Amino acid sequence: MSNPEHLAKLLEGVEAWNEWRMQNPEIEPNLSGADLGRANLSGADLSGADLSKANLSEADFSRANLSGANLSRANLSGAHLNGANLNGTNLTRANLDLADLSGADVTRALLVETNLEGADLTGCNVYGISVWNARLDRAKQSNLIITPEGEPAIQVDSLEVAQFIYLLLSNAKIRHVIDTIGKKAVLILGRFTPERKTVLDSIRDALRYLGFVPVLFDFEKPSTRDIHETIVTLAGLSRFIIADISDPKSVPQELGSIVPTLPSVPVQPLLQTGYEPWAMYDHIKRYAWVLPLFEYESQKTLLQELELRVIAPAEEKAKELTRK
Repeated sequence: MSNPEHLAKLLEGVEAWNEWRMQNPEIEPNLSGADLGRANLSGADLSGADLSKANLSEADFSRANLSGANLSRANLSGAHLNGANLNGTNLTRANLDLADLSGADVTRALLVETNLEGADLTGCNVYGISVWNARLDRAKQSNLIITPEGEPAIQVDSLEVAQFIYLLLSNAKIRHVIDTIGKKAVLILGRFTPERKTVLDSIRDALRYLGFVPVLFDFEKPSTRDIHETIVTLAGLSRFIIADISDPKSVPQELGSIVPTLPSVPVQPLLQTGYEPWAMYDHIKRYAWVLPLFEYESQKTLLQELELRVIAPAEEKAKELTRK
């Protein structure tokens, strides 16, 4: 149940409430279970407040500060959160788990690190929101409107997709960047020991000189699930992949995931004289989009033949796969 004194102070109006908050910064308002349906709370400082299980349907929270507030299981259906701050930090995450936000207007709201697990966001207007690192497990995200009022409604089913799609539609530079990545990005895989890294760096420099966008990933770091997924994602965005398999560590594992699942991305393996392919390399080379192994004697000879013997065949294979 809410604290009667806190609720009474809020009902005096936003101006009186904000002044009270300034004078009593140590108090964490308890408004849990309060009936604030259709209340005008525009600009109110509700940071850190407990609004769990409160009825906030059709209330006006535009430009309100709700950072770190607890809105767990609150009813926010049809509420207006235009420009509201729902940010969270590692100490104080705004909590909207299981909250009902169906039909709410959350345009331009800040939802950074907000807990939205299990929340119902069905039919929300999400134009201009920021949802970096929000927790969205089990959240209902259907029919999210990504366009501003007065424009034809475009609906998607994910907050993260909402941000991306709107940028894609409204920003020609974003489209250009995506197109450039698809045509010019080259993922470079290899071992990041001091000796091997100099080879990878020289490949990167040569690709850059030839107008490509080299992406070099450090496999010496722990191979966590997130890093593994990142590698596969980067591979899917690449024009082709150059993989130096001399003295490999994590490269065999990553190629084992990339090659079978990305038939449109050519892979050009490299091997320096004196090294041998790993035992299961035969499994990789049987795929049609894996080019013949290119063997080189030294970094110097590799750079001399890189454009003609490595990059040109990979680019030609990429064109061939695109035509198919």
